Amino acid sequence: MENLLETFVNAFSGTVDWTVKSIFFNVPWYTNYFWGLVFISIVVWLLEIVFPWRKEQAIFRKGFWIDAIYMFFNFFVFSIIISGVYAVLEQFFSSIGITMQSVALLDLKILPVWGQLLVFFLVLDFVQWFTHVLLHRFNVLWRFHKVHHSVKEMGFAAHLRYHWMENVFYKPLKIFAVMLLGGFEPQQAFIVHFMAIAIGHLNHANVKFTYGPLKYIFNNPVMHLYHHAYTLPEERRYGVNFGISLSLWDYIFKTNYIPETSGELTLGYSDDTKMPKNFFIQLLYGFRRND
Repeated sequence: MENLLETFVNAFSGTVDWTVKSIFFNVPWYTNYFWGLVFISIVVWLLEIVFPWRKEQAIFRKGFWIDAIYMFFNFFVFSIIISGVYAVLEQFFSSIGITMQSVALLDLKILPVWGQLLVFFLVLDFVQWFTHVLLHRFNVLWRFHKVHHSVKEMGFAAHLRYHWMENVFYKPLKIFAVMLLGGFEPQQAFIVHFMAIAIGHLNHANVKFTYGPLKYIFNNPVMHLYHHAYTLPEERRYGVNFGISLSLWDYIFKTNYIPETSGELTLGYSDDTKMPKNFFIQLLYGFRRND
């Protein structure tokens, strides 16, 4: 018990220390996720301001500030809180013989670095796509995912407006995917991390980028807007366009849907008026059956 407590405390304090060092530029710039998030956010926000798709939408759109709170809460505050729990779980599974290497199906070290990163990116993105489908398909999960879909005007920061329970759903599956890759965590993984943030921000931004023929590979703002549509055909009632970074999976599994590209679309879901406006109350949303 003491060992587990020590593991928890060390992981928690280590995450706090790293976050503080990041804020004060005391970590290598390419691993500074705090200022990396800020930089990408400013760049995409400037794109929204200079090239707005929905020109009537205000720069500080409806929900902008609560989305900004979610950005930092989900990426940093919650990560600090949960870091100790994941460290304890890792130690527990290791004690019963389940390690990164024991369940590995692939050895990515036989590939060049760019190949390793590509496989890493593809596998993690597919896992997130699949988890996203589950969030829409099962009501017990959808109750938490409603927080993300309560966005009424789309903008870059809506990317990270999601209930903290989604971290609980996504993280174990992502860790399992990494385990299948032999515990692959390359030093260059920051490339995948920042790429995912940039694509996610752009997907939610008030800009009209489709990327030409690359739209069949990369998710984009036009495609993702319909993911947030208030009204969908009955046969699509569980959702469409589930892609995180890649649209590829939606085209493969026939969950793609883009009937038009005007951007004039009502967002939300049928009972979204029940969503509390207060951030702290939203943190508790979804735990009751009638949420």
